[in-house]
Formats: sequence, C-alpha cells, structure tokens
Amino acid sequence: MSRSAIALIFAGLFLLGGVISFWKQKLPKGVILVLGLGSGMCLAAGIMRL
Repeated sequence: MSRSAIALIFAGLFLLGGVISFWKQKLPKGVILVLGLGSGMCLAAGIMRL
C-alpha cells in the first residue's frame, strides 16, 4: 500500500466521521452533503490507488 492511498483513505474516514457528527447536530443539509461528497471522493480515490 502506498502512502498516498493510506492518506486518502484516512482523510475519507475522517470526513465521514464529520458527516456523522454534523448529522447528529442537525446542521444544514447542504453542509452535510458537501462533506459527504468529499468523503466519498477521498475514499474512492484511496481505494483506486491500492
């Protein structure tokens, strides 16, 4: 596994934790959507780098 793949997967999981936290705090859906898209893209890029 390359370091960039590990970094992207870690960033995606970190952002996913933010999505869950923001959802529980009932923040605006637009913020949650953008954070979720960023998380998904980081996870996808990290998995593709494997």
